Parts: sequence; C-alpha cells; structure tokens
Amino acid sequence: MNNGDGNILEVKDLRTYFETEDGVVKAVDGIEFDLKRGETLGIVGESGSGKSVTNLSILRLIPTPPGRIASGEIIFDGQDILSLPQEEIRKIRGKRIAMIFQDPMTSLNPFLRISKQLMELTQLHLGYSKDQAYEHAIKMLETVGIPDARSRVDSYPHEFSGGMRQRVMIAMALSCEPELLIADEPTTALDVTIQAQILELIKKLKRETGTSVILITHDLGVVAGMTDHIIVMYAGKVFEQAPTRELFKCSGNPYTKGLLRSVPDPTSEQGALYQIPGLPPDVAHLPPGCPFEPRCERAEDICRKEFPPFVQLTADHHSLCHFAVPDSRDRAARHVRRQISNGAVDTIVHRARLGLMADDGAHRSRASHLAQKSGIRSCR
Repeated sequence: MNNGDGNILEVKDLRTYFETEDGVVKAVDGIEFDLKRGETLGIVGESGSGKSVTNLSILRLIPTPPGRIASGEIIFDGQDILSLPQEEIRKIRGKRIAMIFQDPMTSLNPFLRISKQLMELTQLHLGYSKDQAYEHAIKMLETVGIPDARSRVDSYPHEFSGGMRQRVMIAMALSCEPELLIADEPTTALDVTIQAQILELIKKLKRETGTSVILITHDLGVVAGMTDHIIVMYAGKVFEQAPTRELFKCSGNPYTKGLLRSVPDPTSEQGALYQIPGLPPDVAHLPPGCPFEPRCERAEDICRKEFPPFVQLTADHHSLCHFAVPDSRDRAARHVRRQISNGAVDTIVHRARLGLMADDGAHRSRASHLAQKSGIRSCR
C-alpha cells in the first residue's frame, strides 16, 4: 500500500500513559508528526521527555500493564498500526520497521549465541535457509565493524564488550533492510571512530534503499548533520518542530534555545558550561500552565496560568510557547550550525581529536576521573 502524499509515517494525537501508584504518568501526551519516505527525522530532548516511549508506541511495544496507548493514530504506509491484529504487527516488526534499542544488555538473550539471534530474523522474515541466514549473519557483523566476524558469530553476548553488543543490535536492525529504521541512541557506548562508521552506515542504507530513519539522540551535533527535520520534546509534548537548518538558524522556543546553549563549543573559552536550571517536571503532576515555566528565563504570569499554544512560525516551523519568536541572532546555536555544514561524521571525528578516544576495554573512565581531579572538564 502506497501513501499518496509521500509520508511513510503519520502520528496523530498519540497519547501513551502509565498507571502508577503516584498517578497517571502522561509519558506521551498528544503529539503529532509526519515522516516522508527517504527522510530522516531527529527527536531530541532531555531524558524523560518521551522520546523512546513515542517510538516504542510506534512498534506497539508498550508493556501492558502498566502502560497503554490511550488514543491516537499511527499510520504506517497507509495502515493504522494501532488497529492491526498482533499477527500483522509481528510481520511488520523487524522486517518493515526495525529498531536499534538503546540498551543492548537487556535486548540480547544471554542464553543464545549471537548467530542464532541474527539468523532468526532473516529466516522468519526473508525465508532464508539455515546456511543462508548464517552467512548473512557473518556479513552483517562485518558490516558493523566486528573484527574476525566468522570466528565471533557463535559467541554468547557476555563474551562481547558493551560496544560490540551495541553493534550486534545494529546488525540485527539492518538485517532485513527495513523501510523505517528507528535508532534510539544508536551510538551509545561506542568509540568515536565506530560512531562515525555507524552513522555512515545508516546514511548509506538510507541512500541505497530509500529507508526512512527516526534518530533519537541527545547529541545536537549528530542530529544537525544527519536529519532533515527535528522534533524537540519536553514533558511528553512536542515543544518545537522544524526543518533542521531552520531550527538551528532561528529556533523559536526557549527550551530549544536552552538545549543549544548547553552544547559546549570546543573552539572557544567559554568558562563554566551552561545548563538549563532545575529539573524536568513530574509528568504525573504537571502544573496547569507551561511545563517548562519553572525553568524558563522568559516566563511571565500567563505561562503559569495557561497552557501555551502551538504557534506556526513558518509553513513547517511550529513552537509550543506564548512568546514563540524565531531568532536568527541567537549566538547559542552558531557552533552547532557549523556542524550542519561539516556533517555529523566530521563532527564526531573532530570530537575524537579533542576528547578521550580508545578502543573497547581501554581505561577511558579512569582517564576521565584523573582529568576531573586535575581540574579538566570532560564534555560528552
């Protein structure tokens, strides 16, 4: 089924809630976005903003109970995923929509060999024989940079380092060349050199197969060089969405501007690093006004009393704020804008030259600890 407007994914008024002893946690509360075929969408925000829950909802992987998708529509290639039976969802997961999970420790079965876990996908979804699936598993491990893949493919997860386990998860996600790849912090725990390889791999897949990508990350430098559009989430809501270049050129939301100011610029002597004051709110007990008001430098009385409107700044640029104004003069984003032109991979390589770089198993944590004792600030 082909969606005539060019969108492979449309999320409409999605609400995912969790029942807890402290009340209903509105982890995702009425978000909407579209993803066009062959494009990459970045989702950024602090931990707890609802990024991962949004994408688990797309795959209908919310644990029930305590979680539930309360309302909304998730239209994938013209079909509402929320209305499909479980058998149809299983045919989509792994084959047409794949996800690189953030924590490989909990995503790999410790009792099964790596080869078995990789072979299951291609045997189930692509109809490969055992021998075909085994050779394909070796090929995918080589693709994601596992050294001596043929001799390592029959290892167990505990025999791999954390970074290697993450690469196995990426290999699993890419095995069936999915139409939509959801990457939840895909370079977590990887060395900076491998980060560049993985990002290049995702870009290559997108370029060669037309795969659409949703990239969840805290790294604004990566999202600047990898994505076509960006969604900024906070407290389960979309606070700002825009084409990537436009958002970095003239962000219109105080929260987005705060995130941009929090990105360290290694080329300047800026003294103490900026951080947004306070902590994210308890989404089970949100204030009546703007959720960001207690932390916002721009807040006024109306922000405490009334929930902000979703203001349209340009045709594709929206911001959830009473005082949403695009500001191209914002200096906070200048060094991040440079990363757009340099590209995400160049940014990571540059970061490798400036920071700590070592292979899996090297003593980076010890070196970082010594640096902190010496008064050297480490920027992740």
